[in-house]
Amino acid sequence: MSFILVISGPSGVGKSTLLSKLFTEFKDELYFSISSTTRKPRNGEKDGEHYHFITQDEFQQDIKNGYFLEWALVHQNYYGTSLKQTQEALSQGKIVIFDIDVQGFHQIVEKLDEKIVSVFIITKDKEELKKRLIKRNADTIEHLEQRLENARLEMKELDKYDYLIINENLEQSYEALKSILITQKIRTDGQNLEQIRTLWNKGE
Repeated sequence: MSFILVISGPSGVGKSTLLSKLFTEFKDELYFSISSTTRKPRNGEKDGEHYHFITQDEFQQDIKNGYFLEWALVHQNYYGTSLKQTQEALSQGKIVIFDIDVQGFHQIVEKLDEKIVSVFIITKDKEELKKRLIKRNADTIEHLEQRLENARLEMKELDKYDYLIINENLEQSYEALKSILITQKIRTDGQNLEQIRTLWNKGE
């Protein structure tokens, strides 16, 4: 069964760690949508593996050409998801994983609503998120406050998502995410029921 699993949540809640565990266990079934971005690579990030790093002019031209399933301007940088690559992965029966913000989620829903399962991941409270962001040591005080404000605004959209995971315990949160994936895989509306009936009745 092919569908899109959208993962959203503020920076620092543990989305990347949870998705890494999911891909380790289900790597042959999943396709991770690699976003394009105009921001500079961070230490250890590779073009074509973590993001497609392109210029702002290139990104804006791709917007005009309609190449993106969704795109957003976040912290003065553009991020976008390829429509063509998503469609190809779905046609191959893959489960497509998106790690996108709320703005991007709303854009995708407008185009592919019937194929989307959405999960919002958050910490138990704002102070815990602040601790994690400080521990990452990747932001100035100004950027830290901006991220916390963005998180506060994103929390207003919780009711738009199918599932909510409060990531206090990594293993428990992963089991919750894994359960969502498995549940969606066995839904009847995503399977070829006629083929299943034919195989079941074979030999009669």
